[in-house]
Amino acid sequence: MKRALPVLVLSVAGLVPVWRYEPSTSTSAAEAPASAPAASSTAPASGSSGLVVKGTTVATEKGDVQVEVTFDGDTITAVRMLKQPDHPQTAAAVPTLIEETLQAQSADVDTVSGATVTSDGYRESLQAAIDAQAASASASPSASAPEADASQVVAGSTVATEKGDVQVEVTFEGDTITAVRMLKQPNHPQTAAAVPTLIEETLQAQSADVDTVSGATVTSDGYRESLQAAIDAKGA
Repeated sequence: MKRALPVLVLSVAGLVPVWRYEPSTSTSAAEAPASAPAASSTAPASGSSGLVVKGTTVATEKGDVQVEVTFDGDTITAVRMLKQPDHPQTAAAVPTLIEETLQAQSADVDTVSGATVTSDGYRESLQAAIDAQAASASASPSASAPEADASQVVAGSTVATEKGDVQVEVTFEGDTITAVRMLKQPNHPQTAAAVPTLIEETLQAQSADVDTVSGATVTSDGYRESLQAAIDAKGA
């Protein structure tokens, strides 16, 4: 019994560090996302349009940082992270950086405590996007040029399917669809295989009247619905 007592004391002492350890509850940002919820802070709202500019990719000791900025004229309407360090402090900092950007309408945002490296990379990439937008605006045709010739990027609605959310982003040159990009899609091999076919048919048809891809019916249906919403928003 006397031998058992020291063993018991040592066992309890060994468990104290385990009890005191609390794993971090922070979650990393999705690639898209993400980051803060896509609809509210990191992606254009459904049906929105504007000039979308990617900032430079900034290599930091924690990982690459790159932002994508949506402008309505000279106004920053959305910021989305394309690349960011896979770290809880980065994930926690991103929503604050984006919120401050939308308020400041510039790259003059404060460093987020605990995420200095990410904050520095964010500001650098953001400033590059702002500079590119300013250069584009100064080089654009005069205001008297027909609006129909302007490039326009429109995000379709987010369509919830049983396989996962589907959302597309469409680039128009005048009334011509010149590019389609998936913002959200189910994480499934059949979806990944179907997307290039759906986009190719869209560019040929210049409408949402595209065939269902075999084996990806649910994704095809969601794709057409989001695509039609973008087309309707562009024409509005």
